[in-house]
Amino acid sequence: MIKAFVFPGQGAQYVGMGKDLFDQSSKARDMFHKANTILKFKITDVMFEGTDEDLKQTNVTQPAIFLHSVILASILEEFNPNMVAGHSLGEFSALVANKVLTFEDGLRLVAKRANAMQKACELQPGTMAAVIGMDDRVVEDVCHSINDAVVVPANYNSPGQIVISGSLEGVAIASEKLKEAGAKRVLPLKVGGAFHSPLMEPARVELAEAISSTKFNYGICPIYQNVTGQSVTDPEIIKTNLIAQLTSPVCWTQTMLNMIANGLNSVVEVGPGTVLQGLFKKVDRNLEMSSAAIGN
Repeated sequence: MIKAFVFPGQGAQYVGMGKDLFDQSSKARDMFHKANTILKFKITDVMFEGTDEDLKQTNVTQPAIFLHSVILASILEEFNPNMVAGHSLGEFSALVANKVLTFEDGLRLVAKRANAMQKACELQPGTMAAVIGMDDRVVEDVCHSINDAVVVPANYNSPGQIVISGSLEGVAIASEKLKEAGAKRVLPLKVGGAFHSPLMEPARVELAEAISSTKFNYGICPIYQNVTGQSVTDPEIIKTNLIAQLTSPVCWTQTMLNMIANGLNSVVEVGPGTVLQGLFKKVDRNLEMSSAAIGN
């Protein structure tokens, strides 16, 4: 049995997330308390008792999902991956669970990433939209045809589902062109900015410095990284790819296909939600799917 543990990204948050872990595990409580100290605010209060609006703040959302995923992975009775991957933010969770990064370093990088992305969003407003039912190449061609505004393919989520990202004008123009070209649907996303686009360059520069000065180790198994969709074990290559991630598309379709080509049988989603299991089902319904839970 070839098993992948996969970690979700932004959008999977919900009010009350992580409370069950805190209540049932002393190790989880210790990690949550340590997180409050590192972040210099009580993220546990927001996660356990905050509102949806509180959780949508980028500086809360990203560390909250990271904490839920990483703490859950750390208290599982069996964490025995043959491969790991994470969607966007989830790549940081995967790197900590896989022992490439320490919990403390991973959380500091996630906090730095969230704050840098927030600043980039304020510097240059942007947005994203999901394109359903269109060939990847057509989406790419439409985006590349728009020269007077920024818009790029940002997330290759599954065959027939791509998210585009860019300036407000760029995404609006591309959305109309894609509808005219025959997309089944083009859905605006409720996000704070143009993630995984050139508009995140200021955040990439800021995060690059932090990543470069952080120690990365060899993990317990390969990680399939967003930027390439390929299996990686070398810490220096992992760093390079992670730095590129903020301004590059998330190659999740390619990640899933490469994992399957390398013998994947079983997918365990670690963290809030079941979004990634749904994406894997669109590629191969024969895979064994499950959500990680305490006692598993």
